[in-house]
Amino acid sequence: MSLADRLAERFHRLTWRTPLHTLRLKGRYPLKLIAVPDDPILGDIPRGTMLLEGVLSFRGEARDIETLDLAKPLPKPFAEYLHSFAWLRDLSTVATRARGAPIAEYLMGLWLTAHADTQGGIAWRPDMWGRRILAWTAHAPLILSSSDQIYRSKVLNALAKGALHLDRNADKAPAGAPRIAAWCGVVAAGLLIPGGEPRQAFGEAGLLRALGTGLFDDGGSVSRSPAMLLDSIQLLTLLQESYAARSAELPETVAVTLTRMVAALLGVAHADRGLSSWQGGGPTTETQVAAVIEASGVRTRPLRQARDWGYQRLAAGTAVLIVDAAPPPIARLVEGGCASTLAFEFSDGPARIVVNCGGARAGIAQLPPAMVEGLRSTAAHSTLTIADSNSTAILTDGTLGRGVGEVELSRQESDAASRIEASHDGYVRRWGFLHRRQLMLTGDGRELRGEDALLPQGRKRRTGLSLFAIRFHLGEGVQVSPTADGLGAILRLPGGPLWQFRCRGGALVVEDSVWIDTDGRPVATQQLMITGEAAAGGASVSWALKKA
Repeated sequence: MSLADRLAERFHRLTWRTPLHTLRLKGRYPLKLIAVPDDPILGDIPRGTMLLEGVLSFRGEARDIETLDLAKPLPKPFAEYLHSFAWLRDLSTVATRARGAPIAEYLMGLWLTAHADTQGGIAWRPDMWGRRILAWTAHAPLILSSSDQIYRSKVLNALAKGALHLDRNADKAPAGAPRIAAWCGVVAAGLLIPGGEPRQAFGEAGLLRALGTGLFDDGGSVSRSPAMLLDSIQLLTLLQESYAARSAELPETVAVTLTRMVAALLGVAHADRGLSSWQGGGPTTETQVAAVIEASGVRTRPLRQARDWGYQRLAAGTAVLIVDAAPPPIARLVEGGCASTLAFEFSDGPARIVVNCGGARAGIAQLPPAMVEGLRSTAAHSTLTIADSNSTAILTDGTLGRGVGEVELSRQESDAASRIEASHDGYVRRWGFLHRRQLMLTGDGRELRGEDALLPQGRKRRTGLSLFAIRFHLGEGVQVSPTADGLGAILRLPGGPLWQFRCRGGALVVEDSVWIDTDGRPVATQQLMITGEAAAGGASVSWALKKA
């Protein structure tokens, strides 16, 4: 931090221990909002409609608000949706102020009764308070329309207490989107609560630190999750509206970072701008992504090469190829990381041909725990496995263990074709093989050629044969017709052209698969699987996808 930042932070910390902060809460600065920022992002219409019918729903979990008991434990995704007050966006999208305010005030009353005076638990997590401050201020007309002065005072006092809690605890949130959310809340409180100038300066310094620890230099999230990066962009977009409400702009450093984040996000989007499925996230729709990018005000091109963020993108004609060319995220930075190194997704226009199963963190509540864990495995991604083992171990406590430590990458591009060659060491220690994958997309986007090789490496030398499988999980609605020779298949895309698949060096079979859709629900799909045996000297399989 600069000297000015350090002085501002020191001054703000001193106010916790002097009568100055007490004066604020006792009336030196009246409890009110200086301004009400906009929320430029549309909410979920089905969830908002259910709220109008008296039901709070999220990812398959639904609760009648009249019988909702906030003192009882709730499923984590549903609880986070409730305590973050993200449902205010959904409600405001479908309801007028007159119709939505009674519902919002009723749920606010339940929350105040259960949690306003009792610190602890998920409700008082720093990231929840950060999101809640952004939601409360942006949707103040819904929660502060009441003429009941006691109720309004409780809301504003809770807001002030939450801001003070964040002052002291924002840096305790995990790195990434949670810590960014917490510091966005501090800055928003400084902008919108009277007497907040020291808090604003203190919060801006904290936000810069949170961005530094939560993002790579190329704008990607340290979680390596596109869904989490999209979430972080939404947070900064809402904070940007808090500045706009005060006729100010985001600090230049934050604005530059936001531009890099949008470029990194677009780098993992298909041609229709829908997100690919990586690190537990689902395939966020193009409508959601477009709404967030439009609200951010950023105009930029997709990031094609991201060595830190870890995703490589090739685009030609109507085809887009996205490759995971990095080790999984560090376990302490993300829950539920996936062993997906060297997997890829491939699309032709709006049709997804090859995908990953996805959704380990975005699935509905009814998904069995064993299935959720299976969605994190290497086999749930379009890449190679040896003996159905993971390239990076998934431990019993849910964290990632040993496996991929290094990925080597080279990339060549020309008008005729573009090529990516990458290898990882995830199978070296256990099996004595390096996995190398070569991918080549022609300049017209009509053909994708690949080669997967197992190369002997390391001290371990196997004397027998190692079974391997290369999986190509197919997109929703792709129909498969195997060829008679067992080495190919015809893929019929929904509403689109035919693609031919051919392989050499292994036996091709068609198996059932599953894909987690944009609503977090499992959809029955199919997969192409090439199986074979690797001797001590290794093995090689070549394959091709060609537009008919």
